[in-house]
Amino acid sequence: MGTMTFKTNAKCMGCLAKIEEILQGKMNREEWNLDLSDSNRPLTVMSDKLAAGEIVELISKAGFKIEQMK
Repeated sequence: MGTMTFKTNAKCMGCLAKIEEILQGKMNREEWNLDLSDSNRPLTVMSDKLAAGEIVELISKAGFKIEQMK
């Protein structure tokens, strides 16, 4: 299972809920985490189901800024 980390502009629990709604059905809640306490607001995804580009596209379409971190 691959792990990918993305920098986001999510700011609050409402943002977290919106991202959860986007990812629901694509992967289990246990396969991703959004850390709102970190200044980069990293979204960590552990999945072989979705490629990095697909995750960026999904989150971007919802109005969030997202970029993959190295």
